[in-house]
Amino acid sequence: MRTGVEGALGDGVMTARDRFELWRDVIRRTRECEATSAHVDTFTAQVRSSELGQVTLLGTSFPSARFLRTERMVRRSHGPELYNLTFLTAGGHTLRCGTDQAEKFEPGDLLLLGPSDPYDGRYFGGGPGKPLVEGVGADFPVSLLPIPPRLLRGLLGRRLSGREGSGALLAQFLLGLERQADVLRPAEAARLGTVLVDLTAAWLARELDAASQLPPDARHRALVENIRAFIRHNLHDPALTPATIAAAHHISVSHLHRLFTQHSQGETVAAWIRSQRLRKAHRDLTDPALQDLPVHVIAARCGMFRASEFSRAFKTAYGLSPREHRHRARHEPGGQ
Repeated sequence: MRTGVEGALGDGVMTARDRFELWRDVIRRTRECEATSAHVDTFTAQVRSSELGQVTLLGTSFPSARFLRTERMVRRSHGPELYNLTFLTAGGHTLRCGTDQAEKFEPGDLLLLGPSDPYDGRYFGGGPGKPLVEGVGADFPVSLLPIPPRLLRGLLGRRLSGREGSGALLAQFLLGLERQADVLRPAEAARLGTVLVDLTAAWLARELDAASQLPPDARHRALVENIRAFIRHNLHDPALTPATIAAAHHISVSHLHRLFTQHSQGETVAAWIRSQRLRKAHRDLTDPALQDLPVHVIAARCGMFRASEFSRAFKTAYGLSPREHRHRARHEPGGQ
């Protein structure tokens, strides 16, 4: 469920300076700081805001800019205490928290800021062809994160990687939420907001080497998200079974089944694998880049090697055979 000013910031009705002032007001609503830019006279930007229960998801792009949050701003801030999580996808920036040495960030980096941190952040576009800074982030109450704030002091404002392990899972989850925000119902959006906080906690616990301090339910939800990511990455493998998944995550098969059904509204691991394979095939059959691949090859790429079983399962799920689905997507307007 998306709100915000995406259209207003980019349309041709407002002047560039008006767009800048509106953008600056939007930034102030999410965190009290002073935003400035050398591109006021040509300014264009996007801010996409989505409510996920108590979590606010933000997708944004903007020209080079500076964000300054002073000690005075921190003292006079009376809003709710929030953590600000950011994943940078284009451009770069430097960030100085208080008197600390500036950290340099590039695409693929994660950043967490706390409510009492003064900072000076300078963001730069990526140069010719990529002039804008782009990223996606989330704001959520300090009280939601099941890690004592005192333990996080050494991580706030630091450059942390979103390229591997739980950091990569968190980064990809943020991107997926941003892409799907328009179609999320309020109830599922709130549940996904809870999952996002759990993944953030698991990532931070890994950075702190303090996973044992997370509540069991938070650890379990984060583990299930890791399992789902593992499944999606290995859909092509015919040996993808509950046994291999459990072994990859160092848990028993019975524990895997129990966790997965508990956090997937009763759906089994095998059923979820099957649905994900069919969904991938459904998407790949309409991909112009794959239009020359036979249907059975598409099915095999999704881990389904028995053509007759694939065709029956596909028709049961979507009401069309794989060939009918591909034909409709190619030849009928709006068929996809």
